[in-house]
Amino acid sequence: MTRMRKAGAALLAAAAVLIATPPTASASPVPHGTFVRESFDRLPLGPVTAGRGWTTDSANGSLSVEPSTTGHGRELRLRTEGNGRAFMVLSDLAPAGNSFWARLRLRVDRFPTAPDWAHWTLAEASGSDTPTLVRPLGGQYAPTDQGNFWGVGSDLGPTGDWTAWKTSAPATAGVWSCVEFHLDATDNRVTVYQDGVEKPELTVSTKEHGGTADDFVFPRFDQLKLGWQLYQADPTPSSYEMRMDDVALSSKRIGGCAS
Repeated sequence: MTRMRKAGAALLAAAAVLIATPPTASASPVPHGTFVRESFDRLPLGPVTAGRGWTTDSANGSLSVEPSTTGHGRELRLRTEGNGRAFMVLSDLAPAGNSFWARLRLRVDRFPTAPDWAHWTLAEASGSDTPTLVRPLGGQYAPTDQGNFWGVGSDLGPTGDWTAWKTSAPATAGVWSCVEFHLDATDNRVTVYQDGVEKPELTVSTKEHGGTADDFVFPRFDQLKLGWQLYQADPTPSSYEMRMDDVALSSKRIGGCAS
């Protein structure tokens, strides 16, 4: 009987721990091959300059860990003033075949409405072998269509500075979205998914992109920045806030974004 009472007490204690542990906002379990995973749930609340395997980069901006807006777990809050920047920086990457998948949940409170053609970036991949910057998540305010639109872009490479935004991919403020992108070096291809659905109009590749007639070619990826940067001075509005959660990088599609 003593052994049975002890076993029963242990089971009750274990159950109490499970009940007391709040559920996280994780989009889904991650597959084999995942080499980065960050939910921010294990970080202390308040300003943050580094986490497990990542650092930060900011100018006129700040990053902090905040309680989740869903009521469970924690999120990363990024704030900038003017044309500032605030990024989570994943360094020392060495993805197999120079290709990888990324998944994150994000919400941007406001997008710019001035100046015309204001350009913003949420993800930027780079390598030390070439100055080319690959921007799989970003967009632009297009005054001709009175809105902000998602677009893949690049800078500092042979193809020049470009953002291939599409009116069929409007950027909506104040709404959570689960976003994935795939950087595939076999054809220097960037593919974007929103809430589990591929956005083929945002795909760019070696020959099909928004720059010059030169080939679009990836650098040897060793760093990925995730966050917010606006490039033009004196934008409207004058400040921006973004929330981010459930960050994962993997050699295979991570998933978990389907509604």
